[in-house]
Amino acid sequence: MGSRSLRLCLLLGSALNLTNAAYAQSAPETGLQDIVVTAQRRVESAQKAAVAITAVSGSELIKAGISDTTNLQRLAPALSVQPSGGTTSIYVRGVGTQAGNSYAENAVGFNFNGVFIARPTAPSGVYYDLQRVEVVKGPQGTLYGRNATGGAINVLPNRPKLGEWGGDINLEAGNYQARKASAALNIPLGPIMALRLAGQMIDRNGYLSDGYDDDKGEAARASLLIKPSPDWSMTLVADYYHQHGMGGGNVLLPGSVATAPTLGARIGGADPVSVAALQTYAATLAAPPFCGGAGKLVSSGCVMTPKTDGYLQGDFWGISAQTEGNLGFATLTLIPAYRSSASNYRSYLPGFLLQVSDRSQQLSLETRLASQDTGKLRYVLGAFYFAEDQTATNYFAQGNLSTTLFNPLLKTQSIAGFGQLTYHLTPKLRLVVGGRYTHETKSQTTSLAAGGLPNAVNPALGAAFSGHLSFNKATWKAGVEWDVGPRSLAYAHVSTGFKAGGFFVAAPPANTFAPEMLTAYTLGSKNRFWGNRLQLNAEAFYWDYTDQQISFVGGVPSTSGLYTSGGVTVNAGKSRIYGTEIEARFAPNGHDQFAATLQYLNGRYNSLQTSVFSNTGAAVPTGCTVTASRLANPGVNAARFYDTDCSGKPTVYSPKWTLNLDYSHSFALRNGMKLVAGARTAIKSDFYLNVNFQDNEKQAAYRMSDGYLTLESSDRRWELTGFINNIEDRAILVRAGNRPILNVSYGTLAPPRTYGMRFAYHF
Repeated sequence: MGSRSLRLCLLLGSALNLTNAAYAQSAPETGLQDIVVTAQRRVESAQKAAVAITAVSGSELIKAGISDTTNLQRLAPALSVQPSGGTTSIYVRGVGTQAGNSYAENAVGFNFNGVFIARPTAPSGVYYDLQRVEVVKGPQGTLYGRNATGGAINVLPNRPKLGEWGGDINLEAGNYQARKASAALNIPLGPIMALRLAGQMIDRNGYLSDGYDDDKGEAARASLLIKPSPDWSMTLVADYYHQHGMGGGNVLLPGSVATAPTLGARIGGADPVSVAALQTYAATLAAPPFCGGAGKLVSSGCVMTPKTDGYLQGDFWGISAQTEGNLGFATLTLIPAYRSSASNYRSYLPGFLLQVSDRSQQLSLETRLASQDTGKLRYVLGAFYFAEDQTATNYFAQGNLSTTLFNPLLKTQSIAGFGQLTYHLTPKLRLVVGGRYTHETKSQTTSLAAGGLPNAVNPALGAAFSGHLSFNKATWKAGVEWDVGPRSLAYAHVSTGFKAGGFFVAAPPANTFAPEMLTAYTLGSKNRFWGNRLQLNAEAFYWDYTDQQISFVGGVPSTSGLYTSGGVTVNAGKSRIYGTEIEARFAPNGHDQFAATLQYLNGRYNSLQTSVFSNTGAAVPTGCTVTASRLANPGVNAARFYDTDCSGKPTVYSPKWTLNLDYSHSFALRNGMKLVAGARTAIKSDFYLNVNFQDNEKQAAYRMSDGYLTLESSDRRWELTGFINNIEDRAILVRAGNRPILNVSYGTLAPPRTYGMRFAYHF
């Protein structure tokens, strides 16, 4: 990180990349509005929080049409979200995990209503009736801890209000036969109780020609507030989400198959046009004799093509009881919670069949003690307990040439104690120190079968094997904060993050990976000028990544001792990521709002060496250097390992430059009504989507823009919005990967141009 970036941080600074939306909860007459966040486990103004965060209000999520984590990245420049069949992979500034099977865990913590949600299948169906969403950037090893190496996403629902009747109704209709409805009702139940009911329904056809990339689901939530005194309260929250439809789809990438349809045509991988292109390509490949000879890979059944019988069926529910009490000297918070996740899906997202049934039950308890905001020493102390039981059946089939079936029974337990202290040396200068100690255990009992010609196509599951892992880790944070002026904050800190190791699908002993560690150095400031009308924030950061966990489709040993294709997770050595994020906001009057965010991100794998597996022995396409080749199953078949060295390559999901621009103007009409016109655009430089580093699995630089026009009633009770998203109708890749055996690439696209009308009524 150069001295120029550091000087820029001191002058402009910010760990906060608030969107224009986050300030628009209620339009001020003049100046920028503050937003309250709880990212540091205490209530504080975002401009006073020395932490890198993007906060988006619930009303702006509705205005932007955000109903899942995947689309949240439109409003959070540092966030990249990769749909992966029935799972979701989340990256922040290039740090994340590719979630490909039931063993996967994200490296960015996802929290709903203060409760950590473990399964990457479950962060859906909660984006309605919200206070806000917070995207916290950088390792959160002290206050969040578990699996928050890259950061955390906090989804915070609206809470019941005492003595108040009210509610909201939101209706939306658009192209692709999109229909969306959500509603909330606040009901007072006497002087000390209130109930809030909320629900959402989404029904939209798929964006792809084969029907995939649809969105269908129903959700409901009930929240009960009990406040017997001004100092004590309990909030009970129960939520449920049913997800269905065909699920995520894929497209055959033209760079790997010459006759593949163009991405802009959005021809799904199961469409006859795409299947024909794949078959034409497969006919040029040599096939083993037991597959029928040359050109018989597909016709003999050795290789399966994507089909239109995919589906997504998920049921997710949970209950929590948050108790808060004023002890005089501190505030006590207790959050016991239980969550159930049941996901069943059939997908062809990577180009071959994934048939997954995954059920998880998790129990958690977090307790915190936060001091009052007085005195020289202020603190947050706490303890965290988490336990998860998971049962799953995973069946991956590329055709008769390669099939894998495994049914892991996984148990995880994590116990941690943590604390963060802030000591005021002077009224304007503070020292911050924090620490967390985590003890985590994981165990598995798994049966594995790997088949394919010339062996049995679907061999019976082998004898179950077991494993047990235990990890102990201390993470910490240290820094200094300085109130340079009444509305100016400068800060510098060093923090660490930790993600436990685990298992992947393979017979022991080669079926485990070690923990990963990230150390982050941060320097930034937050500033308001010109009567609260101008905000200039900046942050410079340097992240040092050790034993980074990398997941890909590679060679795994089966119980028979033979190697076959499977999801592999390895520790890829070291990487480093550094950059600068600069944010400017300007509200010169009560009618105009300007916002601009510029992020520079430079990520490199200092050491990344893997072994790519080929079932047929044919060379595997890669943008890395192949250093060696060796037979995987000597004397049995032609399968080979190709040792590759990708050191020096850029980290995935890491565009070097990202620029977000946002502008809105409100027109006062004579009858007291208001017309608001707004537009936003995001510009990104190119970036890789897969650690194979093939050029066809790289997203080129692009610009994507949204626009809207909103008419508000004179009493602000209702508003009518016309919107258009992805005005340019760009075909943007959000996921890409290589399909083994055929060695072709499939990808997933961001939504195309969408448009429609949205109506909101508040009472």
